[in-house]
Amino acid sequence: MPFNTLPGIGMGTFRLRGNTAREAVKSALSLGYRHIDTAQMYENEAEVGDGITSSGIPRREIFITTKIWHDQLHASDLINSLHDSLARLKTDHVDLALIHWPSPGDAVAMEEYLGALRDAQREGLTDHIGISNFTCAQMDKAVEILGASRILTNQVEVHPFLANRKVVEHAQTLGITVTGYMPLAVGKVMEDETLIRIAQERNISPAQVAIAWVASRGIVPIPSSTRPAHLKANLDALKLELTDAEIESINALDRGERIANPGFAPDWD
Repeated sequence: MPFNTLPGIGMGTFRLRGNTAREAVKSALSLGYRHIDTAQMYENEAEVGDGITSSGIPRREIFITTKIWHDQLHASDLINSLHDSLARLKTDHVDLALIHWPSPGDAVAMEEYLGALRDAQREGLTDHIGISNFTCAQMDKAVEILGASRILTNQVEVHPFLANRKVVEHAQTLGITVTGYMPLAVGKVMEDETLIRIAQERNISPAQVAIAWVASRGIVPIPSSTRPAHLKANLDALKLELTDAEIESINALDRGERIANPGFAPDWD
């Protein structure tokens, strides 16, 4: 029975390689994570697959997301690359396949690659489909092509220093769930005075404060960690309820600080 929605938190695997990736995924699943996020570009799908198969958790209980890189967006390339991803992940389907980035400079028409993604879903290669790093205008175009009900998520960068409000609110208005990557701003949340203060008052970590803030906005966070203690703490952060005053303090940290901003990125909102 396929999942009908995204689990409330996932484990991100960006920058995790080799045995580190294997063990982190296995550890996360043992702690209770049921959503593992990877991508072709991370070059760790095989290790993520190893971690999943060695965890002892039945495949049907695990939600796997992978993302198709922008050099595989022509229709035949996309389908073939997804078959390759499944082989590396040691599964016959993923739960969610995303377009990792919109085609740089629209070199491949959105109709072509989103049509191919829809075909992959029809072929049973993925239960759900979605997008990543799409702007408001690109989301609107994707909805025109696919219909909002087919797009499970737009995965975008979200953390206290990049609230990404315009994109988040537009996605939610369209009925598209937002997945927030880099919710810990690659560790920068651990050094912020406001987050440290709130964390100390609650006897928790600044990372937990940041994750709770992301989740409070109806966004699915996918923090990355390799240490079991941090993995568990990140999972436990979903149980936290921040006060209105705390949320306002964190909202004030938004400074538009974008970490994932390659040269081929779209013109951000």
